[in-house]
Amino acid sequence: MLIIAAIVGAVAVRLRQPLIVAFIAVGILVGSVLGWIEPGEPVDLLAEMGIALLLFIVGLKLDLHLIRTMGPVALATGLGQVLFTSIGGFLIALALGFDPVAALYIAIALTFSSTIIIVKLLSDKREIDSLHGRIAVGLLIVQDIVVVIVMIALTAFGEGGEGTDLGWRLFRVAVQGAAFLAAIALLMRYVLPPLLRRLAASPELLVLFSIAWAVFLAATGDFLEFSKEIGAFLAGVSLGSTRYRETIGARLTSVRDFLLLFFFISLGANLDLELLGEKLGAGIIFSLFVLIGNPLILMVIIGVMGYRKRTGFLTGLTVAQISEFSLIFAGLGLSLGHIGPDTLGLITLVGLITISISTYMILYSHPLYERLAPWLSIFERDIEHPEDEGEREEPGAEVIIFGLGRYGSRIAAGLKERGVSLLGVDFDPEAVERWHEKGLPAHYGDAEDPEFPAALPLSKARCVISSVRERSVNLVLLEALREHGFEGKIALTAANEEDARALEKAGADLVFRPYADAADRAVEVLTGA
Repeated sequence: MLIIAAIVGAVAVRLRQPLIVAFIAVGILVGSVLGWIEPGEPVDLLAEMGIALLLFIVGLKLDLHLIRTMGPVALATGLGQVLFTSIGGFLIALALGFDPVAALYIAIALTFSSTIIIVKLLSDKREIDSLHGRIAVGLLIVQDIVVVIVMIALTAFGEGGEGTDLGWRLFRVAVQGAAFLAAIALLMRYVLPPLLRRLAASPELLVLFSIAWAVFLAATGDFLEFSKEIGAFLAGVSLGSTRYRETIGARLTSVRDFLLLFFFISLGANLDLELLGEKLGAGIIFSLFVLIGNPLILMVIIGVMGYRKRTGFLTGLTVAQISEFSLIFAGLGLSLGHIGPDTLGLITLVGLITISISTYMILYSHPLYERLAPWLSIFERDIEHPEDEGEREEPGAEVIIFGLGRYGSRIAAGLKERGVSLLGVDFDPEAVERWHEKGLPAHYGDAEDPEFPAALPLSKARCVISSVRERSVNLVLLEALREHGFEGKIALTAANEEDARALEKAGADLVFRPYADAADRAVEVLTGA
């Protein structure tokens, strides 16, 4: 089974598909087709541990500060998308003939987007620190909190039979929850920090304790009727405030990914292919709603808040799929007896379709935007955009610098010492803010946005510098500057000689080669030249 998973996974990577899709396909193959897996086998135990570690790491990396720094936009997009997607999904499910309980589960499952997939793709594209990347991560955190609350609510209703006093049950759950949280808070304050300091002397022991802690609180949560998922999530939160959170998260990521393999294989193995075939029509309808409706909902919300259409579009594409949490959520509903295997199969089918297609949508988001931009103006208000807030432009900036990282900042510092007036541009809001704190003017902006140069004082500048090393980004910027009539010098940065030649051929006046220049300078220093 592992050999087959490795082969199919390699094919998926080659096709630039998420491994989730590949592993579910492996589960269908080894379970439904080959019959290698039966319910209750060790695969299910490993799958449950994988889910516990997934939620543990989500809690471990829960960054409430990110929500605060993004302000209203993270909460508005997160809660707004959950609300409107669930209402739309519920109405569609009712129209397709589903009973209200199944329709509610389907609607809620459609609201959650995949944190793992989105963060991975944005990181690969180096857009995790862009404005749309930060908004996406912020709304994903809001979604994670919502799914935890929903799971708590489900377990409060899930096991009470007929005649159960619902008020008493809710009161008992509330008391147990308060006691559970209080105990965890006390451990966080008095026990866990000194304990982790001692354990950190051995990295292997730290990892072992982290897994044991996640599984222990998962079991405790299950015992208190909050479900294993809630306990594991709180275990992560309890260690998230320690200085070891990054170390633990980094070391457990590969363990989590390996154990989640068994969850997706188990999920695929338990699918009834006949049910999937019967639900194909409904699956396509719900998939179109997620692939098109979710981005539109987010674009409307972001547009109403005053952001540019490009920010709304790129953020909207990140939610065009349902997540592993949707499948876990549906599995919880099946275990509680709220839905049947057919509903779980439908949600899984929607997951397979939307995850596969949305991966390509995110990977090729910029070409998609360039094609659709003329029709997206309805999502943009004719006001001062939040992207422009706090910009302090000095009149007559001689040099405009794209990219305010280490290399760009070093160039800027040298030019400033020589009395050159500057204007910085970066897609990282924190980098822009750091420039403002130094008293330097800066714009928030993306070098890949062909419309952005129109907002810059190009007529006053004699040179535009890009410290960004991606060839495609520099080529887009070069073309955009020429289209907007910039007649000054354009200096671009290349990661290697091949990129340098391509940029020179495209018309760059000057090409920086940071690595080659640094190596040449090092040789000069070493040889005393």
